[in-house]
Amino acid sequence: MLGLDSLPPSVLYEGMDGGGFTYIRQLVEEGQKWLMRTCHPPITVPAWMVMFTGKTPGELGIYGFRHRRPGEFDYYIVNSSFIKTPTLWDDAGKKGLKVGVYGVPPTYPPRLVHGFMVTDFTTPGPDKPYTFPPWLRRELESRTGPTVFDIVYRSHDKDRVARDLFHMLENHLRQVEYLATRKQWDLFVYVEISVDRAHHAFWKYFDKNHPRYEYHPMYSSVIPRVYKRIDEWFEKLHRKLPKDTIIIVASDHGVKPMKGAFTINQWLIEQGYLKLKDSATGLKPGTDLRRDLIDWEHTIAWAWGGYYSRVFINLKGREKQGAVDPKHYEETLRQLKRDLERIRGPNGEKWDNKAYTPQELYPEVRGDAPDLMVYLDDLWWRPAGTIGWQTNYLPENDRGPDDAVHDWLGVLAVYDPEGTLPRGFMGEIRVEKVKEFIEQLIYQ
Repeated sequence: MLGLDSLPPSVLYEGMDGGGFTYIRQLVEEGQKWLMRTCHPPITVPAWMVMFTGKTPGELGIYGFRHRRPGEFDYYIVNSSFIKTPTLWDDAGKKGLKVGVYGVPPTYPPRLVHGFMVTDFTTPGPDKPYTFPPWLRRELESRTGPTVFDIVYRSHDKDRVARDLFHMLENHLRQVEYLATRKQWDLFVYVEISVDRAHHAFWKYFDKNHPRYEYHPMYSSVIPRVYKRIDEWFEKLHRKLPKDTIIIVASDHGVKPMKGAFTINQWLIEQGYLKLKDSATGLKPGTDLRRDLIDWEHTIAWAWGGYYSRVFINLKGREKQGAVDPKHYEETLRQLKRDLERIRGPNGEKWDNKAYTPQELYPEVRGDAPDLMVYLDDLWWRPAGTIGWQTNYLPENDRGPDDAVHDWLGVLAVYDPEGTLPRGFMGEIRVEKVKEFIEQLIYQ
C-alpha cells in the first residue's frame, strides 16, 4: 500500500500531475478507482489512523496533531500511545501475517508488530527509538544515513525547502526499497509525507487556478518532479515484487489552493466573545494569543487556527477562570455557531461556513475534544489564530508561507494483477470503511 499524503483525485485520476505519474497511472487505469471521502477534520492526524482502524476521530479521541486538556491553555502532542484501537497491521499480525509499516502518522513511539515498523514525521528526531525491532534502526542507517522524518516547509527560502524535500524523499525511498526487497512481509504499508510538504510549499507555482498563481522556472517543476521520482522508483520496485502482489494507492485527504487566512480570534474579539486585558495594546501583527493577554472574567470563547478552527468555551467549573455558567452552555454554542456561519468574505461574498459540535459528527466522543469544530468557506480559507492584524483577511497563512489547504476527497485505487476485481471507477468510499475493504482483499 502506497500512501501519498494529500494527493487529490485531480492529480491521480484527471491528469493534473505535470506528467509525473506515468507508471502508477497505468496501474490505476487497469484497476479500481474510488473517491475517498476523508474524515472530520480532514487532516493527516487523525485521517490515516481513521483509515487503518476503521474508527472515527471521535472514537479514537484524536482531533488533530495537538490537543488541549480541559482547564489548560497550552497544548500537548498526540502519539501512538493514544491509539487504543487495533490497526490493520495489528489484526493482520494476529492472523499470522508478516507486516511492514513505514511512515504512518502517528506511529511514534514504535510499537510491537509481527514484522517491522519505522515511525513517521511526528518522530522528534533520529536520536530517538523509531524502529521495531530496535536493531532495525542501525541496519537502516548503515545503508542510508540518519533517517529524515520531516522538513521545515513553511519558509520563504524555497531553494532550501526544495533541497530538503528531495533529500528527505530519497532517504525514504532508499529505506523502503531496502525493507521491501530484503525483508519478509505479506502486508506493507508505506506513507510518504513528502507529497504533502511539496503541496503546501509549492502549490501556487503548480496549480494555474491558484488565486496567487506564479510561474517560476524552478519552483513550478518541484511538485511534478516529486511525482515523477516516486513513479520511477515505484516502477523499479514493483518489478522486484511477486507478480501476484496487489497494489493499493491511497491518500488521507485532498488538497486545493488557499485563498487566504481569516483571523478567527480577532473576529471573536470584535463580536464580544473574547476580551483582551486593557494592557494588551500595540500588539504586533502575528502575535500569539497568550493566556496572560486575555481578560478571562469577560471572555466567552477563544480559538485555535489551523486548517480548521477549534473553538473553546470558557466554561465555569471546567476552565480555571471560567465565565460561562453551565446552564448557558448550550445556548452559547448555538449562538456562536450561528454567528460563525454568518461570516462573509473580504468583499461581502457569502461563505460556506460550517460549525459543528463533536457530538454532531461522531457516534462517540472520547479524549479532549473542542467545543466547536469550524470550517471556513468549505476549507478554502484557513483560520488564523494570531492577533494584532489590521484586517481579518490575510492573503497568506499567518504561520509562514503555505500555498494549500486540505480538501474532502482523496484517492483509493487498487490494482490486482490476477484480475479478480472489477475494473473502472467504483464511486465513493468513506475513509472509515477503507480498513474493512483492505481486509477483504487480504483475506479473500
